[in-house]
Amino acid sequence: MKTVTRWYSPRLEQEITLARWGHWGQPVVLFPTAGGDAEEAERMHLIGAIHPLIEAGRIKVYSFDSIAGRALAAQSGSVEHRCWLLKQTGEYLVHEVVPAIIEDCGGEWRELITAGASIGAYNAVAMLCRYPQVFRAAIGMSGTYDLETLLGFQGNEDYYLSTPLQFLPRLGPGELLSTLHSRFVLLPFGQGRWENPNESWHMAKVLGAAGIPNRVDAWSHEFDHDWPTWRQMLPRYLDELAD
Repeated sequence: MKTVTRWYSPRLEQEITLARWGHWGQPVVLFPTAGGDAEEAERMHLIGAIHPLIEAGRIKVYSFDSIAGRALAAQSGSVEHRCWLLKQTGEYLVHEVVPAIIEDCGGEWRELITAGASIGAYNAVAMLCRYPQVFRAAIGMSGTYDLETLLGFQGNEDYYLSTPLQFLPRLGPGELLSTLHSRFVLLPFGQGRWENPNESWHMAKVLGAAGIPNRVDAWSHEFDHDWPTWRQMLPRYLDELAD
């Protein structure tokens, strides 16, 4: 039920690993946390938590190395390079990973779901907002959406074009916004240690102002910004969203 492939991405200018779990069902792109790789979700038992959905053929899960997140967390390279990686991650996903997913699904096109936690939540929400023609729903668990504040850098145009908090308020009427109005974003968070609920509420406010359907779910204070929380959240929300 698991496959791992690796190829050189001309868009990210390095080799990237793509892992897949499952044999049938709704395709889900699961983003790692900041410095995570394609198989982080399995090592942290997140794949195990959603295994009943995988085994039942309701979902197929795909994950790839967090190249941009790794550079952001390590503050490696220039700010301009890190922002470029954020932008190019979307190009890699849409033009390299999505075609690979379609081929893996027998050539049948289906709109995808994105999911992730922490900075992975940023990616999940950002990709839906940038490419709503590809993604129909996003699950952003315990999201970190303001990377400038978190990492202490001044974003450039690549950052603004990659970040929903920045580009959604500037998005005028048109096909992109019209498509976004038919999409859905889930923003669950805990209220325990290391959580910052304001991040999710701010994201929801920006989405709502743009007319993008979303829901914020506040879990209790026993749920920390940590893997045990996300292992409980993700199965619930994928069960809700998967066909």
